[in-house]
Amino acid sequence: MATRDRIVVTRSGREHTGTSQSGGLALVTGVGPLHTPATKLWFGKASNKPGFRSLPHHHGEAETGAYVLSGRARIYFGEDYQEFVDLSEGDFMFVPPFLPHLEANMSTTEELWWIACRSPENIVVNLADVADVSLPGYRRA
Repeated sequence: MATRDRIVVTRSGREHTGTSQSGGLALVTGVGPLHTPATKLWFGKASNKPGFRSLPHHHGEAETGAYVLSGRARIYFGEDYQEFVDLSEGDFMFVPPFLPHLEANMSTTEELWWIACRSPENIVVNLADVADVSLPGYRRA
C-alpha cells in the first residue's frame, strides 16, 4: 500500500521541530510535508511563553486558521501594528495571505497555546522588528 493510501499518525511528543519560526515562537508540526505525505496542508501547535511576542511576519500565500487552546493572545496588524484583536481560550482566528502581523501573549504569568493550520504549507516570512513600546498595551514578563 502506498504511503498516500494510509493514515499517518504523529504521536504526542514526536512532532516535527524543524518548523519555520518567528523570533523564537515555539512552533511544532503535527501534519506537514516535512514528515508526512501531506502536500497542501500544514497543521501544528505553537506556544508563547508569558509576556512573549513573535517578530512581525506574514505567511506568504498561505491562508492561516488558528484556535486558542489556553491563554490570552493579542494579534497586532495594520499600519505600524497599531490595530489589534484579542483572543482567549476557545476563540478561532483567520489570517489572510501576506498580512503582516505579530502574536503576543498578553499574560505575564501564563503560557499561551495555539493550534494552527495553513494551506498550502507553513510559510513564515519574518519582517523587521518593532519596539515593544510601539505596541498598544503590550508588556514583557
